[in-house]
Amino acid sequence: MKILIVSINYWPEVTGIGAFTTYRAEYLAAAGHDVEVCTTFPYYPDWRVPLAYAGKLFASETRNGVCIRRSFAYIPSRASTVKRILHEASFISSVMASAALCKRPDVLLVVSPPLGLAVPAILLSRLWRIPYVFDVEDLQPDSAADLGMLPGPAVKVLYGLERMAYRHAKLVTTLTATMGERIVSKGVAREKVALLEPRVDESLCGIKAEEGRAFRAHYGIDGKFLVTYSGNIGVKQKLDVVIEAAALHRCDDSILFLIVGHGAERARIQRRVADLGLENVRFLPLLDETDFRGLLSASDICLVTQQKTASEIAFPSKVVTYLAAGCPVIASVSPVSEVAQIAKESGAGTVAAAEDGAALLEAILELRNTDLLVLGNSGRAYASRRWAAERVLGNLERSLTNVAFPMKSLAHEETLP
Repeated sequence: MKILIVSINYWPEVTGIGAFTTYRAEYLAAAGHDVEVCTTFPYYPDWRVPLAYAGKLFASETRNGVCIRRSFAYIPSRASTVKRILHEASFISSVMASAALCKRPDVLLVVSPPLGLAVPAILLSRLWRIPYVFDVEDLQPDSAADLGMLPGPAVKVLYGLERMAYRHAKLVTTLTATMGERIVSKGVAREKVALLEPRVDESLCGIKAEEGRAFRAHYGIDGKFLVTYSGNIGVKQKLDVVIEAAALHRCDDSILFLIVGHGAERARIQRRVADLGLENVRFLPLLDETDFRGLLSASDICLVTQQKTASEIAFPSKVVTYLAAGCPVIASVSPVSEVAQIAKESGAGTVAAAEDGAALLEAILELRNTDLLVLGNSGRAYASRRWAAERVLGNLERSLTNVAFPMKSLAHEETLP
């Protein structure tokens, strides 16, 4: 089967959509399929193109059996709303030209956001007379509306694009049942919506205690009770809740709040920490693989934070990462969210009210007095069961095969219950 994947993020990006798309493409290539990926040059989460790729309009390379075709996108140094629109629009324009030069695939897999990729998806689908699968990693119109990022008319345009994308897609896939139900509520037939869950990175299940000791020694944090947030530092993550918890506990330096990563809100969060004079908060940049494994091993508690209204519109990949690595988790999220449900049913930790620093601190102090090893082991076992790579990626392959060759395939993708 020849598969063309269109995604704005890809390797060497190691977080979010880039990571998802990379391991999916490489699995399909290893399974014997002819896989091409049309993407842009790496930029996320730093919003900066590495020197090796800078100044190029188009480029091609091959990695692990996947042909990667890169095309230009405007990458702003500071991602304001207007600049994000220009960023996405520039990629949507260039990727159409790049993809049109590819050989006709059997199926097209388009990863959203950006939602505007629905336009090249529909055009290419008609040009080649092939079906496309629209993979929804984030419900972008709902995010824009909930966060107040765009004026009303612009949000209406996004909802119009969303309806068009779903209407013309042969299959709409998403990460969680909660997100799937939101899509069904928009008028999409239930049988047209399927789950493509994240897969567990099995190498994380074997992280050793000595990796954590080495990390602590290297960064001079021996003896600290380490409460960690790692990932994108953006609006939806509402990391002010961590700063508020740290401020409430500033009199006790035994707990260190460690914030790791990049994002549009990092500079503001750092300024707030400085203004408050908090010495119990420390920042680190995005880590390489060795240090990241050490971070996970060293962390006593890992945090997942979300804006109150984000419960049904996105699923942070860090949930799977934390649980696979055996990290106890506190989810500062809406109690009805998928993340809250997983935190509770996995036995890996607890839930605190979203955007409530006092509630978060109370949960940290309560969890500190429990057997963290038991919580971590429960989370790891849950992750290995629920997100086993063989099942999750096998379902991806079957879904694409069903769409490309519906008359030949007897297997069915995992649909919503």
